[in-house]
Amino acid sequence: MDAFKVLFVDDEIDFLETLLKRMKKREVSVSGVGSGEDALKFLDDKPADVVVLDVKMPGMDGIETLRKIKNRYPLIEVIMLTGHANVEVGIEGMELGAFDYLMKPVDIDELLYKVQDAYKKKAIHEKKILRG
Repeated sequence: MDAFKVLFVDDEIDFLETLLKRMKKREVSVSGVGSGEDALKFLDDKPADVVVLDVKMPGMDGIETLRKIKNRYPLIEVIMLTGHANVEVGIEGMELGAFDYLMKPVDIDELLYKVQDAYKKKAIHEKKILRG
């Protein structure tokens, strides 16, 4: 599979650093930021193919961040992560264009498969647009 870039957004820094380390071991190109605001600033400067986004964050929460990412960068696929068994938030995220959502603690291999699937979907959309 082509190299693709993943941005992780989570205010729990220890969790974020662990995720980044574990993904790097699997040779995934990853970056991480601690807030929705930082995610938008990051994406303004550096492209990403997939964003893995925590739902519960201080300041701009995951749903608002998702809304803004999809508004600015409609082709970026977003996977929501929630530590709270909140189906309503998952459904709302999907309605706003999230690729999928997973519960914390997340199995790293399951997360990797979801990220790969999200990237494949983005690549298919880009090919359709180029042909269009």
